[in-house]
Amino acid sequence: MDEDMLADQRRLVELVEAEGWDVTDLELSAYDSPWADEDDPEATVTITARKPYESDDEGTGDDDESPFRVK
Repeated sequence: MDEDMLADQRRLVELVEAEGWDVTDLELSAYDSPWADEDDPEATVTITARKPYESDDEGTGDDDESPFRVK
C-alpha cells in the first residue's frame, strides 16, 4: 500500500480525534478507478468514531415515557 495513503489516513484520524471523537474502526481501501483512464490508484477511507454527549436531563431519566427506552 502506498505510504502517502497511510499518511493521509493517519492525518484524518488525528483530525477526528482532535475534535473529541474516539475512533473505533477504520478501513482503507485502495483501488484503481474504473472510471479514470489514469494509472494512479485511488483510496477510500471509512472512519467509525464515537463521541459521548452530556445529557440535558438533571434527573435519572425514570420519568421518560419513550416507548423505545428499555427499562
